[in-house]
Amino acid sequence: MIQTVGNHLRRGLASVFSNRTSRKSASRTDSDNMADGEGYRNPTEVQMSQLVLPCHTNQRGELSVGQLLKWIDATACLSAERHAGCPCVTASMDDIYFEHTISVGQVVNIKAKVNRAFNSSMEVGIQVVSEDLCSEKQWCVCKALATFVAHRELSKVKLKPTVPRTEEEKTEHSVAAERRRMRLVYADTIKDLLANCVIQDDLESRDCSHMVPAEKTRVESVELVLPPHANHQGNTFGGQIMAWMENVATIAASRLCRAHPTLKTIEMFHFRGPSQVGDRLVLKAIVNNAFKHSMEVGVCVEAYRQEAETHRRHINSAFMTFVVLGADDQPQMLPWIRPQPGDGERRYREASARKKIRLDRKYIVSCKQAEMPLSVPWDPSNQVYLSYNNVSSLKMLVAKDNWVLSSESNQVRLYTLEEDKFLSFHMEMLVHVDTAQAFLLLSDLRRRPEWDKHCRSVELVQQVDEDDAIYHVISPALGGDPKPQDFIILASRRKPCDTGEPYVIALRSVTLPTHRETPEYRRGETVCSGFCFWREGDS
Repeated sequence: MIQTVGNHLRRGLASVFSNRTSRKSASRTDSDNMADGEGYRNPTEVQMSQLVLPCHTNQRGELSVGQLLKWIDATACLSAERHAGCPCVTASMDDIYFEHTISVGQVVNIKAKVNRAFNSSMEVGIQVVSEDLCSEKQWCVCKALATFVAHRELSKVKLKPTVPRTEEEKTEHSVAAERRRMRLVYADTIKDLLANCVIQDDLESRDCSHMVPAEKTRVESVELVLPPHANHQGNTFGGQIMAWMENVATIAASRLCRAHPTLKTIEMFHFRGPSQVGDRLVLKAIVNNAFKHSMEVGVCVEAYRQEAETHRRHINSAFMTFVVLGADDQPQMLPWIRPQPGDGERRYREASARKKIRLDRKYIVSCKQAEMPLSVPWDPSNQVYLSYNNVSSLKMLVAKDNWVLSSESNQVRLYTLEEDKFLSFHMEMLVHVDTAQAFLLLSDLRRRPEWDKHCRSVELVQQVDEDDAIYHVISPALGGDPKPQDFIILASRRKPCDTGEPYVIALRSVTLPTHRETPEYRRGETVCSGFCFWREGDS
């Protein structure tokens, strides 16, 4: 079996894609005909434009983030319901980074569309742009990804699949599966990272005379859910709950800084259960930690039905990052906070850990391929996000429509793509081997020397989990260079999650403190490479 596969793979396939020979060209033609014509619009796309009035603003004359969250949720929900054909509820929201504030008199333009539908849930992509009607200038305020679940009273929902047509839609559709995988393990990942993350404890070294007790920032507020706060099924709008959360978090942050804070980040969160009209929602907020120029506020939402009830349902928890902007729009210094013993100190240290995790996640997940360094450090705080970036980068590269056929020989096609100062190569061929068997063979890089003459030896450095491993790869010297070349490679493999999806093996360089560059080898690096396999027919 190895010899059979090797005979095909030696025909020139090395760190490139094993892909479809005819289907790709056909799909390009179809997408050109359907998507590039004038007037094409995603059938799930919903747009909302709102003029910011004084009633929507805070004390600085800027649009309240709580109001913006309600508009975002409403627009995304309408997009989800347009695809599902039935009521939908907000299940989760990914990290939101607010890049600009919006002033009174400006227009908020919100666009939402379904990136991908799964069994009963779907990912909705949201883009928010502010517009100045006088100057005609526009600014990107934020981008968001929300998960909605379709819900019917009497029958189970099975969503129809989305059909991506443009290059952007194909990319988002492909990467949505990887983002869903990351969301499903998010809670356990954060829990493990917080348990194992070592944070420098600077409590004893701080000047306690200038500290603000954390208890002074504590806020508790109750809200009664009324019909205007709920959808047509009586479930509270997720955006309304987020708006109430932002309100109490802002009060807590203001009590620390004695100023008007600006919300910059909302960390990924999930709604653990629904609330209905008639529920009382108790919202609690407290500043967990204050850093030099930012502070983290934790918010918890619980629900109960009757005043006599002692048991409260946990609806949601979230962490929000605030800053205080000066006259020059630059973040100001913040006072230190003194946590309460016990749970207060735990929240204080966990906030420090979350800050590191959040910065790693923002850097790795949001970076474009051209902005990523060739090698990034590997450690437990970023392994989930590096694996995500590894697979999504390859999927996005494969989904591009501007590959140019450079040569073809013996049914092997070589494509090239030049953009963002990168020259990429893409080779596709038909291999008469079972797809799953080829996937298992090629995903174990230790077997690569059996079929790749450019690979001298491969050592497994670390088996991260079932789908990710780190290898030390050594290749022979090339050209006039007397030194062999070595690589530290993260290999991430994924099986198809739906019919028509490819098997994926993504490879990228990482750095390990245990395997630094040595004089014996010349260290090589790759930012994105790997294999994609599509099954042809039943064989």
